[in-house]
Amino acid sequence: MATSEAYIQYVCDQAAGAGALRCRKMFGEYMVYINEKPLLTVCDDTVYVKCLPELAEELADAQTGAPYEGAKEHYILDADDREKLLRVLAILEPLVPVPQPRRRKAPKAR
Repeated sequence: MATSEAYIQYVCDQAAGAGALRCRKMFGEYMVYINEKPLLTVCDDTVYVKCLPELAEELADAQTGAPYEGAKEHYILDADDREKLLRVLAILEPLVPVPQPRRRKAPKAR
C-alpha cells in the first residue's frame, strides 16, 4: 500500500514551521525535506525517522520498524503529535547534512 496524497499533505501541514519544507515522491512513497535535508521517510501512511543516538531520549517510547524491505530500523513517529514531531525535526535538522548532488558518469568512449 502506497502513501496517500492526503496523508503526505497532512504530515507536511503538521511539520509546517520547522523550516523550508518540501516533499518528493519516490517509488510511490515520500521523502520530506526540511531546509533541503531529507529528514522524514513516509511509507504506507507511516512516518519514519532514522534511529540516531541524539533521538534516543525523545523517542524512547516510540515503536521501531523498517520503512521498506532491506532498510535499517527506524523510529516510527506519530504525525498526530505535532509538538513531538517539531521537537524531533529541531534535533535532526542540524545533524543531517544537505545531500551532495550526484555526478553523472561520462559516456564511455567508443
